[in-house]
Amino acid sequence: MTTKREILFVDDEEPIRNAVSQTFDLADMPVRCISGAREALRLISRDFDGIVITDVRMPNLDGQEFLSEILKIDFELPVILVTGHGDVKMAVEAMGAGAYDFIEKPFASDHLVQVAKRALEKRAMTLENRELRSAVTKRDKLETMITGRTKAIVDVRTKVRTVAATDADVLVTGDTGTGKEVVARAIHALSDRADRPFVAITCGAIPSDMIESELFGHEAGAFAGALRPRYGKFEHARRGTIYLDEIETMPLDLQLRLLRVVQEGTITRLGSNDPIELNVRFIASTKVDLEEEVSAGRFREDLYYILNVVRLDVPSLADRREDIPRLFTQLANEAARRYRRDFVDIPQSLLAEITQADWPGNVRQLRNAADRFVMGLDDYEDPAPNATGTLSERVAAYEKQVIIAELSSRGGSLKDTYEALRISRKSLYEKMQRYGLKREDYKD
Repeated sequence: MTTKREILFVDDEEPIRNAVSQTFDLADMPVRCISGAREALRLISRDFDGIVITDVRMPNLDGQEFLSEILKIDFELPVILVTGHGDVKMAVEAMGAGAYDFIEKPFASDHLVQVAKRALEKRAMTLENRELRSAVTKRDKLETMITGRTKAIVDVRTKVRTVAATDADVLVTGDTGTGKEVVARAIHALSDRADRPFVAITCGAIPSDMIESELFGHEAGAFAGALRPRYGKFEHARRGTIYLDEIETMPLDLQLRLLRVVQEGTITRLGSNDPIELNVRFIASTKVDLEEEVSAGRFREDLYYILNVVRLDVPSLADRREDIPRLFTQLANEAARRYRRDFVDIPQSLLAEITQADWPGNVRQLRNAADRFVMGLDDYEDPAPNATGTLSERVAAYEKQVIIAELSSRGGSLKDTYEALRISRKSLYEKMQRYGLKREDYKD
């Protein structure tokens, strides 16, 4: 086992090893000096929390061959080459092959320490992002679909698990972009209907002159142009789930027909008198207050109550700001896979900034920002900064979000967090207490 964030220094000359060991000891940086590359290779793994600094000219296995063997184990492990004057050209070529940097002899102690510190920071960020990606893959199906650790989103997952085990109809409410359809799909995926169709219908997107045919289907000759029978979307969802998005946009006359479908569990195609049993679950969603729509006469009261057996309120990002770093990381991972890109490390400063920002478009807007980040675009739309309150209040809010971002990216590890922030353990504890933060909320 190696010490955390250890430097492996490999050189076959004992005086150089002794000098380098003293240099790093004075800089309070753990180092292990080794005389040969093959011995060092036994200490290196994909989880090795450190870096390698190696001389180029060594017997048995030289620096270039050593580099090649290291990159086979982990191509992201920083390797710094120490070269003589005549080896600079070769070292530059090695950097093209994957080396992190090279240092030319004779080197200044301060320069060696600074290069090593930068390499250690890069290694720490690489391992932290791997942990985040690993945490995403290890979560259960529901937590992968509905990401977050705040109480608001945990409550949503709890209700989803409960209602998924039943056939109860559900009303999902929330602002635009909060993920109402994701919640609906999660209910379906965890239910006994998971192997049956999930039919999503945007109520306001179907032309009014076609909506009955689209939803209920028709028989041949039911109207001009109906040359053959057709299944409607309701019938296609038999024994599955029907998701009615933007239910408030459904015309009043169609609301009455929907009421009967929900009550009776059957439909009748246009041009037919024969009822067809559906055996479906209805999940409706809305971004408006349906009770106000009922009061204004724009939505049927009886339909509202029959759909509102279980109500799930999906919180906005503003109501679960502490979830933003973890959610952005997941969305960036998904974007990298979708666009077939290598995952790019997310700077902690960026996570802190996006956590502090307002996201009026909620998860949908955050997903677009993650896509642009992965594609390397610099012109993505920056959300408006949340700049309200006095200067001290704004500074405190920013400090809180920086701590949240660090805790989130480090799986709740307090030691890693206060080391990354370069503050004392006592200072971190005091700040967490001041801002009401609990490490349990950020554990993987």
